[in-house]
Amino acid sequence: MMIRSLLAAGLLAAAPAFALDINLPPETALFKPSTLPGYALVQNNCMLCHSVHYIQSQPPASPRAYWEATVKKMKKPFGAPFAEADIPDMVDYLVKTYGAEQAPVARPAATTK
Repeated sequence: MMIRSLLAAGLLAAAPAFALDINLPPETALFKPSTLPGYALVQNNCMLCHSVHYIQSQPPASPRAYWEATVKKMKKPFGAPFAEADIPDMVDYLVKTYGAEQAPVARPAATTK
């Protein structure tokens, strides 16, 4: 039994010698810039846990109720560190930038000859 204890202690002492440092490249994908108050909140809070690609991959016709439920889910039960008071601004930015309330994309007028 003493040999097992000594072996376990030796293995635990050696573990830090095998620790590796992992340096990840900086995030290059960014949220679409906006003057909406929720832009900075989303930029500072959502990227703490996942990349912009997570938001960009959501269905583009997602209504306000979908985004509100998603943001609230990130707060409770997942424990995201933003204030409850920030939720309406975050939802407003997300639904207007990535969801059902997006402004129509302006297309160049067709030229005729």
